[in-house]
Amino acid sequence: MSTMNRRDMGMALAAFASLATMKLEGQSTDEPRLAHSKIFSFADMPMHPGPNGMATRSVMHGTLATGEYVEVHETMLPAGQMPHPPHRHTHSEFLLIREGTLEVDSDGQKGVVNPGDVVFTASTVLHGLKNVGQGPANYFVVAVGVQKVVE
Repeated sequence: MSTMNRRDMGMALAAFASLATMKLEGQSTDEPRLAHSKIFSFADMPMHPGPNGMATRSVMHGTLATGEYVEVHETMLPAGQMPHPPHRHTHSEFLLIREGTLEVDSDGQKGVVNPGDVVFTASTVLHGLKNVGQGPANYFVVAVGVQKVVE
């Protein structure tokens, strides 16, 4: 049995350190690590204008201590608008409806959701939504997993 000298130990520690900093597939190594509890104040979340009167409010994003990537934002969608055409992505997501009435299309199944309702969309399912109410709709999106659009 051979013993490890200081030089070999240093090289081994450097190799382990580089493994620890390797990025996860589709994720950036500069993403925040969400390892501590935190309160996200609504007043501190700036609103970002989007197309057709839509606006989004970023809440948070980063990697949990258990390894999952999570991104949360709120969307304000004007009456009659869609945030984007129906699409698929690798992450799963929850919509938490705060205000308004939305028509949801999930893999060809349509339904109407109202304040307090929650929609779950599984990974790679074709989905879309439209505000079918008279006023703006506000909803939170909680996305979990690697975020890639699937063609």
